[in-house]
Amino acid sequence: MTTESKIVLITGASSGIGKASARLLAARGHHVVLGARRTDRLRALTKDIHDAGGTAEFHALDVTDAANVREFADAALAAHGRIDVLVNNAGVMPLSKLEAGRVEEWDRMIDVNVRGVLNGIAAVLPVFQAQAHGQFVNVASIGAHQVSPTAAVYCATKFAVWALSEGLRQEVGPDIRVSVISPGVTESELADSIADPVGREEMRVFRAVSIPASAVAESIAFAVAQPATVDISEIVVRPTAA
Repeated sequence: MTTESKIVLITGASSGIGKASARLLAARGHHVVLGARRTDRLRALTKDIHDAGGTAEFHALDVTDAANVREFADAALAAHGRIDVLVNNAGVMPLSKLEAGRVEEWDRMIDVNVRGVLNGIAAVLPVFQAQAHGQFVNVASIGAHQVSPTAAVYCATKFAVWALSEGLRQEVGPDIRVSVISPGVTESELADSIADPVGREEMRVFRAVSIPASAVAESIAFAVAQPATVDISEIVVRPTAA
């Protein structure tokens, strides 16, 4: 690693935006610490990064388990002596109309999309405060700014990510940076979690125009690359045709 290299933790790194961000940040000289439940995918991704000349490691991670998230952060800190960036990326999106009453899916979105981010903040904020530097990059969504049918709960969770990020930014002072990345429709596996037929059809229409996960990764890398005195508060990235 070079002197500009950062220790970057990424949740939800086994696919989509997390995977693309891991590849890009590693290619730019950062050491990426990858977390997700699907460790077979993380193992393959870590090998790909090493084969391409980058550095990476991985850990099994369930962001809904606060103790597991602390272990993830503690392992990175023990191995490297610092954490420079946490990319809170893990998320799920089982869309459905409220009248469908899919309460278990609502709970899952709240657990992963909101509690997962809070667990990341709780685990890493004390580290950032102790070392007097660090950056949170929280992945929200265009759904944090506009609501569409079948997406009420999903949008609520992503608005929560935006609100938590803004509150965190105001609280932490000048030593810690907080960035929100709000993607529009992005090519990913999130749509695969949609069991409700109405929600699945809505997403099919939305995904007629989408951007690759690599485009969102570029935005994350841009925020990470800024000087310590510059805070990219939010980037909204979406298809030009949207």
